[in-house]
Amino acid sequence: MVKRKRALGGALTLAVAVGVAVGVSAGNDVLRRDAATVTAAGSTAAESTGAAGHARLRELLQRLTTVDGGPGALVEVRNRRGSSVLTSGVADVKSHAPVRRDSRFRIGSMTKPFVATVVLQLVGEHRVVLDAPVERYLPGVVRGHGNDGRVITVRQLLQHTSGLPDVLTYLSPQEILKDPLAHHDTRDLVNIALAHPPTFKPGHGWRYSNTNYLLAGMLIENVTGHPYGEEIRRRIITPLGLRETYVPGDASAIPGPHPRGYVRPGEDAPLMDITAINPSIAGPAGEMISSGTDLNRFLGALVRGRLLRPAQLREMMRTRPTGNPDGRAYGLGLESRPLPCGGLYWGHGGNIFGYETAGGATVDGRQATVMVNLDPGGSDAQDEDMKAAVQTALCEARPAS
Repeated sequence: MVKRKRALGGALTLAVAVGVAVGVSAGNDVLRRDAATVTAAGSTAAESTGAAGHARLRELLQRLTTVDGGPGALVEVRNRRGSSVLTSGVADVKSHAPVRRDSRFRIGSMTKPFVATVVLQLVGEHRVVLDAPVERYLPGVVRGHGNDGRVITVRQLLQHTSGLPDVLTYLSPQEILKDPLAHHDTRDLVNIALAHPPTFKPGHGWRYSNTNYLLAGMLIENVTGHPYGEEIRRRIITPLGLRETYVPGDASAIPGPHPRGYVRPGEDAPLMDITAINPSIAGPAGEMISSGTDLNRFLGALVRGRLLRPAQLREMMRTRPTGNPDGRAYGLGLESRPLPCGGLYWGHGGNIFGYETAGGATVDGRQATVMVNLDPGGSDAQDEDMKAAVQTALCEARPAS
């Protein structure tokens, strides 16, 4: 899911005041000392990225774990010749354990490309029609306050052109943090959003809304008769051998090696440990867990046509501008951005309490994923430095001319 970091600062301060903190760091000076070392781990091909690229990546990772305030960070870069992993900082601010190269993170809205891929597979199987109304698949669900599933299409859900209000606008972070292990029903989350009017007429604007993907997950379940997570496992995780990727449901633990996840309640405040949380608060909009290795494999397979038929992949990559000055454009659960070295890359980002992820892939076989164990509470530069790390990695992983 995508959160507004500045807005959450005050809410999280309130959460601390009412005694919600799960754990607290020993202090920012410890973080800065431990983050100063950036290590390369497990490179399977030294030529995967050039020396200059690794130097720039090390600089960006060090920024993420010092200036930007994150405890730890990881980047995995992959091309056809192999992969390499760089890490910085710590996985645990108490033990000072380093970030492992095979770490799992909560990936937030990076869940959305998985959900969109399943919906588009159903389109390829003639079980869903992209430009059919949502009402056909979720009768009576999208109703009230000007929201109407009879005039919103499946395509508009996946592309954030539905105009449906974003549930995150109406969720109180302090209430979530009072009981971080509570179950949240997807239909209840949708109803919270639908109690408010749409932001624009369907098809007449673009605005990111997590409500769209809560509904997309419900659509998958109604069409297939199985939970959306089961369909992701059957159609994507198992065929690609993604051994470090999970759709956790109500499970609050992260399987396998993982860094602790932290939030910073306010500027210069100690960190809160929010590793254990029931991710049903995000559901199909952002609950998944994965690793840099698995996300690179998934994105590479997706953009190179291993998961979708050509017609559906073309629809996924048919973008519309978002108004972002960096040239970001949004397709169906997948966004494109221009690379500084030329061309485009395809990917997504994701935020959820404790973790932030950004990743991208090119159609010629390059992938890069960056992960940090802090959200919200990093500096305003954290997002930009993560994007810069993805772009640097992809540019330096270009095949030799």
